[in-house]
Amino acid sequence: MELLRILRNWARAAVKMTAPSVRLRRKLLWMTATSFLLAWAATLFLCVSFVSAQQMSETPREEIVANLAAGRVIVAVVKDAILVATVENPIEAQTRPPIPVQLSSERLAVTLGAMDWFSPSSHEELASIATELPHLRSHLTPAGPHLQQGEGGSEASDIEAIGQGVMERLNEVARQLHNKIDQPANEPLAELILADFLTGYGAEVWQLTYDMEQEQQQGDYWDTRVLRPKYLQFWPPEKGLPHTLVEFAYPPENVPPSLLDALRQKDPRIEKVIASDPAMAEVASRFVEGDSKKIRSQDGIQFLRAAVAAISPPNSRQTFAVIGQESGFAWVLPPPSEPKMPGLRKEQPREPGAPSLIKHPDQ
Repeated sequence: MELLRILRNWARAAVKMTAPSVRLRRKLLWMTATSFLLAWAATLFLCVSFVSAQQMSETPREEIVANLAAGRVIVAVVKDAILVATVENPIEAQTRPPIPVQLSSERLAVTLGAMDWFSPSSHEELASIATELPHLRSHLTPAGPHLQQGEGGSEASDIEAIGQGVMERLNEVARQLHNKIDQPANEPLAELILADFLTGYGAEVWQLTYDMEQEQQQGDYWDTRVLRPKYLQFWPPEKGLPHTLVEFAYPPENVPPSLLDALRQKDPRIEKVIASDPAMAEVASRFVEGDSKKIRSQDGIQFLRAAVAAISPPNSRQTFAVIGQESGFAWVLPPPSEPKMPGLRKEQPREPGAPSLIKHPDQ
């Protein structure tokens, strides 16, 4: 206001010093003063914006590291059980093997990708999705299309609650990521494989895929968010399709042939397993023919354990879990113990039902 008063007085004084065309000159002078004021304000705004951007760019950012769960997940739905075998792909020193997580007596999940997050500078564990998974459920209703009961039995909404809960938890970490992240175009941030038995529906297998999106704010400062998961149902297969092995791999690059492909191509390593026992030959034949529902669980377990071991890299860590239609969840080969990072502190646990820190997890 003080600057405006000075400029007005300066304009009036200049007009008094010039006799001819007073009105025109006064108008021109006032326009000049106003233009000067607007230019000064614009310059001030640009300076403030530059300083703000520079401060945002120079603000120290805490380093956040994600350990990947990488490897293969092989699922077989047989006569009376769901068999789930996993084997790691040690692409990095701190790679974790995919590990089945029991969610109930009739449901398990396997996490793949960036699921364990920690801060090296503060030695704090920010998130361990596999550990937290049994308690991650969303109470929010996502916008957009929903899974129908015909797509996933009578508990399709429960699958969505799990998927949404994992997304909200990942977003609580992702909102702290402000550097540009170069993620391969065809590689999701994380995946979740769900397998279960539903009363009145039977076995089902789902793949939930989580992608990440970044938006540039100022300079090299980015906002990061995890998008709503994509849901794909792999079991039961569509009418007319074979009932056989289902396999998932992370990361998707340079994936070796699947176990089913190895069977069809008569891989010598698998041929040795088949030749070892007539029961193994029968199981292999059922998988190739797309008739896995006639395989007894005990025979399927024996075959999968031998076949997975035969095609796995040396010293790769493996797990094997079963959901019996009558007996429920059980370990065949429990996961190996993971070494703890020295000095690593866990983040304070969230209360059950605590509100999410993300305002719009469905956007």
